Amino acid sequence: MVKIRLRRIGAKKDPFYRIVVADSRYPRDGRFIEEIGYYDPTVEPASFKVDAEKVRKWISTGAQPTETVKALLKKNGVL
Repeated sequence: MVKIRLRRIGAKKDPFYRIVVADSRYPRDGRFIEEIGYYDPTVEPASFKVDAEKVRKWISTGAQPTETVKALLKKNGVL
């Protein structure tokens, strides 16, 4: 199954995430199909940027967002 999920790329104790579309069998920080945005929880307020058109395209083709990504998308008005 294809999922829209977070991929951690930050340093230890300094998280930074990219929002990616990946097969659910791939590791969290491993292969992915497409990068569609990022999320930085360390700044105040948290920085979130995503390509809304790509999110809608992937969801329409069957990709499932994880609970965390779904909450971020709802909070920022994408879903």
